[in-house]
Amino acid sequence: MPVIPSTSVLRDRWSRRYLVGVIGPIAATLLVWGTYMTTQELWGLFRTHGFMTITMIAGSFVAGVSSEGGGAVAYPVMTLVFDIAPAVARNFSLAIQSVGMTAAALYIWARRIPVETTYLWLVALGSVPGIVGGTYFIAPYVPPAYAKMMFVSFFLSYGLALFVINHIRDEGAIRTLPALTGVQQTELLGIGLIGGILSSIFGNGIDICSFAFVTLKYRLSEKVATPTSVVLMAFNAVLGFFLHALVLQDMQLEAYRFWWVSIPVVVFGAPLGAYVVNRVPRLYIATLLYVVIVVQFVSALWIIQPTVPLLLFSAGIFGVGILLFFQLTRWGPTSPAS
Repeated sequence: MPVIPSTSVLRDRWSRRYLVGVIGPIAATLLVWGTYMTTQELWGLFRTHGFMTITMIAGSFVAGVSSEGGGAVAYPVMTLVFDIAPAVARNFSLAIQSVGMTAAALYIWARRIPVETTYLWLVALGSVPGIVGGTYFIAPYVPPAYAKMMFVSFFLSYGLALFVINHIRDEGAIRTLPALTGVQQTELLGIGLIGGILSSIFGNGIDICSFAFVTLKYRLSEKVATPTSVVLMAFNAVLGFFLHALVLQDMQLEAYRFWWVSIPVVVFGAPLGAYVVNRVPRLYIATLLYVVIVVQFVSALWIIQPTVPLLLFSAGIFGVGILLFFQLTRWGPTSPAS
């Protein structure tokens, strides 16, 4: 008969895993960050850029607790509220999520929070050409105002579709994907490609794009899809930050300044979000998404005050999103298990 580990042995294994996967990386990050801030005499940045520290307290928590990464808060707040250039907001979003989302992903690993590995690896693979190609050939040519409205309009359509699924049709959810055909695997690769392109434009996108696909088409539970999307965004953020910081070398000084003042909060906020998401009902997570999405859209209309052509563009993006997301609900399984 197999030997069942004692409670003390299991506790020791958990302690080591938590130490290696969570406490160690956070301590190392804060040590390096504090040393750099001191040697470069950068503590004064908290007086001039501290508003982003406060913003990322909320942003990092949202990153861990929902399928919208920290960039989903940072990007609209920076571009809409503080009128910061979208390119700076995107680069900062990738940089800060490479820290916060990675911390959350390590916490997910340490706590053995369930993720959907088939969805994870296929979408991650597809996202590589998406974020690389989008960084070089698409993002530089998207007008700032249109980028802002495209972001909020597309995800408003997703929020409406998810609300209908959860509260009007009252459909159940599954906790793992069924065996996928070759066509279905290709679809997930394609979703990764699209999500990678969105991440290259906004500093965020692979998480919510893939989350939308698997929750609407397959009815994958938000409690599984959310931590999976967190790990995906961590991967995309690290890749995107690497591209801008080391390959293109176009990381703006302002983006770095915002990054430096935000690091000490995101290393705690994102894992805290991941902790909470594993302990609340899945519909609570969905409700948080509705609130964030609606606030983003209303704020964009209020701050940008779009012209008629921009409003028509926004309506078109919303319409395309509605058609796409509701079509996904018809392609999916007809009677998922609760």
